[in-house]
Order: sequence, then structure tokens, then C-alpha cells
Amino acid sequence: MIKFENVTKIYPGLAKPAVDSLSFTVPSGEICTLVGPSGCGKTTTLKMVNRLIEPTQGAIYVPNGNGDLVNVMEVNPIQLRRKIGYVIQQIGLFPHWTIFENIATVPRLLGWDNDRIRRRAEELLEMMNMSPEYMDRYPHELSGGQRQRIGVARALAVDPPIMLMDEPFGAIDPINRNLLQNEFLRLQKEMKKTVLFVTHDIDEAIKMSDRICIMNVGGRLEQYDTPAAILSNPANEFVENFVGADRALKQLNLIRVEEIMDTAPVLLQLDQPAAEAWALLRERELRSAFVVGPDGRLRGYVVRRELRDKTGTVGDYFTRADMGIEISTTLRDALSEMLAMDYNTVCIVDNHNRVQGMLSIEMIQKKIAESNVNGDDQENGA
Repeated sequence: MIKFENVTKIYPGLAKPAVDSLSFTVPSGEICTLVGPSGCGKTTTLKMVNRLIEPTQGAIYVPNGNGDLVNVMEVNPIQLRRKIGYVIQQIGLFPHWTIFENIATVPRLLGWDNDRIRRRAEELLEMMNMSPEYMDRYPHELSGGQRQRIGVARALAVDPPIMLMDEPFGAIDPINRNLLQNEFLRLQKEMKKTVLFVTHDIDEAIKMSDRICIMNVGGRLEQYDTPAAILSNPANEFVENFVGADRALKQLNLIRVEEIMDTAPVLLQLDQPAAEAWALLRERELRSAFVVGPDGRLRGYVVRRELRDKTGTVGDYFTRADMGIEISTTLRDALSEMLAMDYNTVCIVDNHNRVQGMLSIEMIQKKIAESNVNGDDQENGA
């Protein structure tokens, strides 16, 4: 875990603290997001964990590798930083080094041999859905999203128990930002790192976090709780205003499509006789259905009327649409994609594009209605 105990930071020459008596604990394996307006001390708080900035008062505790907690001020700062992954908005890759050399930075400082480093680099690139050929490229040859992935890979190189992430996706365009958020959440399910994450975006905080630390100007803690608790029960007027009026819609960031999708949709096979498929859709009173290949991967969809009185197979009449919405996607992101594509129904797939279920606008509307009812009950003390 990461534990803050009455941590205060006062910069020389300033009368008021940048961080004021901050106390909270991030449980092991969780993502805690620091969020608040400019000047609230988010980045200062983050940098005190690895002693890039040192606290004026109080104590910050991190794991020592033996199951115990140690005060960061009692650890050599160089040794401390080598055991904490650090990702920043500007990424900070060394431009004159290859991707492999960037990933190898900390492992080489710890004395790893080249074979071990290369194996780890290949493993990390695979985790980031990037091929090994990227290892010999330079940062300027990569897109912004790819560089950001390498920044995360470098931070994970020696498998640190703690990661610090300072607006890691802030400089990325909205489409790639969403992809990188989802990618990191997928990785976190496997890695279970303890993550301190800084953002100015409350929507990103809700989406990414197990817990949120809402701070006010001067480094004052206004509320520390789970996203669901903050949305349903803001601690005060500041938190309520910061979260915004659309709390019911924001709650969709707390729900993954797998939680409400239809897990047994009607699926048609490419080689299925068209007449048989038409009869099945008519029996189920469906106007269309998704089409999969023999490997279970999404290939597209077919409309029932296109199959009427037809010979041949479904593969002769389907419309190709080989991309679905990944199962780890939030309902808010799914709804946004569906509205953008003007789809009433979408296929839900795993990260290998194998069909896992189906989601409709009606299912999301029902969930929003349930959230509104539950929110009204809580506000009325039910």
C-alpha cells in the first residue's frame, strides 16, 4: 500500500502550504486518482512518494519488499526510485536511444544481463500489443499513442509494486486516449499494481480509479472514497460542484459492458444455409443477427430480409463489420461509440475479437433509469 500521514509541503518563500496535512491510504493493488483544480497540489503529492519533492512534515510509507512499510525519507532516494514506476504526460523517452534502450534503462542500472532485458522487453511489447520489431526504432518514429505505451512499458520494466502516473494520457488525442485508458485497465487486471494517478479530468478519474482523492487549492483533502460513493454521496458543495450535475451519466463509467450485456445472443455462422438462418431469425422475431467465423470471431451482421427466399450461405449475404466493442469497455464509452456509429445494437468481443455478447441502446437506457432511481432513493434517505 501507499500511506500518507499528515503530510504537508510548504515551499520556501511561501506562507501557505502546497499540500496541507494530507492523510489517506491506497490499498495494495488499487488505482487511486488524485484530482482537483489547478494549484491543489496533485503533482506535488505524487512526487513526494519518490522524493522528487520532499515533504516538509508528516510521513509517506511504501512497501519495503518484505511485506512491511517503510518511510520514504528513510530510504536512499536513488534506490527508492528504481523500485517505483514513473510515467509522465510528456513521456520522457530518451530521443537518441532506441525503444529497447529506453525500456532497458532501469534494468541495466540494476545489473540485468542483455538476454534477460531483451526477454523482458519482448514481454512488455506484447503486453502493449506492439510487435518486437519496434525495439530497434527510435521515439520519433512512433506515434504519440505508441510512445505513451513505451513510457508505460519502461515504467514496468523491473516489475515495480508501485506506479506513479502524472497525467499520462493528457497529451493524447481523445480516440487514442480512450484506447490507452482501456489498455491500461486491461493490464491492471493482470498486474495488480498499486497506482497513484494524477488527472485534472473527473471523468477520467471515475473511469480509472478504485478510489478517488479529491483535493482543493492548498492541498486540502475534500473527499477520499470510491467513485460510486463520491457520485452518490458528495461530501460537500465543493465536491458536488466539481463532480458536476450529470452524476447519473457519470455512473456509466463505473459499469463495464460485460455486466449488463446479453451473454447468449443469436449468432449465425458464415457457412450456415441462408434459408435456415432466415427461419431462425423469423422464429426469434429478430430483424438481424451477428455473423461469426469458425474461430468465433466477429465477421459482420446480416439483415433478415436479405435472406428471404435465398439459396447459398449466410456468407453470401452478410455485411462486413469485423470490429466490436471490447468487453472491458465502460457503458459510457460504449454509448458514445454507438451514438457516433448510429448503431442501436453492437457486438461485444474479447481482445481477440471473439464474440462474448450483445449490447443495445435499450439495455443502457434501462441501466440509466435504475441509476436515477437508486440515486433518488439515496438522496431521500431510503
